[in-house]
Amino acid sequence: MTNEGNLKVTTRGDREIVMTRAFDAPRKLVFDAFTKPELVKQWLLGPPGWSMPVCEIDLRVRGTYRYVWRKAGVPDMGMGGVYREIVVPERVVATEKFDQAWYQGEAVGTLVLIEQGGKTAVTQTMVYESPETRDTVLKSGMEKGVKASYDRMAELLARGLEKGASNS
Repeated sequence: MTNEGNLKVTTRGDREIVMTRAFDAPRKLVFDAFTKPELVKQWLLGPPGWSMPVCEIDLRVRGTYRYVWRKAGVPDMGMGGVYREIVVPERVVATEKFDQAWYQGEAVGTLVLIEQGGKTAVTQTMVYESPETRDTVLKSGMEKGVKASYDRMAELLARGLEKGASNS
């Protein structure tokens, strides 16, 4: 499909979107960036101008997460899901559903982190209920939001996660 900067977005089958990107950081730090609310709020913002006033993560199987994004002049956008599988620090599987459904049904996302030589390859696969739903998501401009967010995560990792960093 495309390879914008370090982000590569492809399709697999007729219902999947696969996003890959390498980060110059150990897997444990990248996993923390994906799973600790104080870190997620710093990078998972999509295009410029958005904030994340709500970021709740109960990181356990059958635990839930909830995100709400805010931008002046635009209705809040909320979404959440349930964790189905967690293997720290290498894999997370969770559902995804938006409050104001802009695509049909619920998606299932699988996040896989593989470390090699101090760098971490991230592969995020989203499976949608139908080919039409997948195509709607592809046409939504989500790739620009993912790229902007991943670029912010790369900056956060380069700074050593100083805001909200933990020694766990």
